[in-house]
Amino acid sequence: MKRLTSFLPNTSGASAVEFALLSVPLLLVLMGTIEFGRMYWAQHVLEQTATAGARCVGVLLPGCTQNGVYNAASTITYISGIAATDGIALASTNIAVNNNTSCSGLSGFSTVKITYTFSTALPNFLTSLASGPNLSAQACFPNQGA
Repeated sequence: MKRLTSFLPNTSGASAVEFALLSVPLLLVLMGTIEFGRMYWAQHVLEQTATAGARCVGVLLPGCTQNGVYNAASTITYISGIAATDGIALASTNIAVNNNTSCSGLSGFSTVKITYTFSTALPNFLTSLASGPNLSAQACFPNQGA
């Protein structure tokens, strides 16, 4: 009985126990915030890339043409290159380009749709915070070329 009463007032390890209990949730929140920020940044890059790709097709910029005429392969290479400069690797299967379609009921537009699977160290945590690690972006631009 004397051992138990001498143990109770001893608080020498209380700080270590409190830190051990609180550090795990704190680190999860911190890492979740970082990963959610990375996912938000990747979505922003995809939207900018889709917009730049649709504009390239609509205006017939040199990156999307071959001999002054729209070329799908050149466009996909152009879009992949834009995304790669921001650190996102896109395969050609992740990019869909249409140079003659309609947007919001109006015809004569070019569209680019990009899909991307976001890779994260915390996939289950991020799925609960957002709609999931599958990201997509779509953009329309009016055709200006002849």
